[in-house]
Amino acid sequence: MMATSDIQLIISLSELGLDDEELQAEVENLLPQIREVDGVEDAVPVEVAEIPENSKSLTGYALGMLKTVLIDKGHLKNVFGFLRDRFGNKPIKLVVKAPDGRELNLEASSKEEFAFAMQQAEDFLNNTKNI
Repeated sequence: MMATSDIQLIISLSELGLDDEELQAEVENLLPQIREVDGVEDAVPVEVAEIPENSKSLTGYALGMLKTVLIDKGHLKNVFGFLRDRFGNKPIKLVVKAPDGRELNLEASSKEEFAFAMQQAEDFLNNTKNI
């Protein structure tokens, strides 16, 4: 359950060029790995009710999307580092949801872009109002 001080990070792998079954397998493989990253409170598939328009769904979950809940912004580097190491030069999309409800959409497809996206996310969260 998300507390009001938690940060959500929605990760979309749909740009990887995988077919539906491969995409679902990638998410299922990624979930236990990302749950082990320091600072990740939970990681779950994104439910259909939460998906953006034009996204595919499978069995009530968005295809190729997962949501992580972070304890605090201090652990953001751990998650971005994990994603950078795991995906490197493959494109993924990220949505950072701040505790105050604001959202930041990011994309990264190289180690440099992951570093830049992480800096943008940190700057965004540093401007978050406390609830």
